[in-house]
Order: sequence, then C-alpha cells, then structure tokens
Amino acid sequence: MQKTKLKIGGMSCQHCVKTVTDALTELEGVQRAKVNLRKGEAIVRFNALRITSTDLRDAITEAGFKVL
Repeated sequence: MQKTKLKIGGMSCQHCVKTVTDALTELEGVQRAKVNLRKGEAIVRFNALRITSTDLRDAITEAGFKVL
C-alpha cells in the first residue's frame, strides 16, 4: 500500500468532506481516505498497482474541488 497527502481547495463544510471522501473511496484500489476540513487535505492509502495519484486527483476534481 502507498500513502499520499493531497491538498484540497474549496471545501467549506462537512458535506464537502463527505463528498470528497466518497469520491475517493469509490475508486477501486483505495483502501482508506481521511479528509480533514480544517487542514484542507486528504490522506489516502491506496494500491499503486491498481490506481495512480493522478486518478485520485481526477476524482477530487470531478467531485467539484481543486487539488492544490
């Protein structure tokens, strides 16, 4: 498993946190996603053989948020 930290812009409430968490955890290969509103970041554990960090960034962008 690989772990990455992604800075996320545009989150303003717990609904945003849930939206980003759901977008990440729905991806095949993501084991865990912990999204922190106050820090504006997500820490994601994923299987690098099944998914890339670009896929993670794309999922966040498609959910309506910016990866900084």
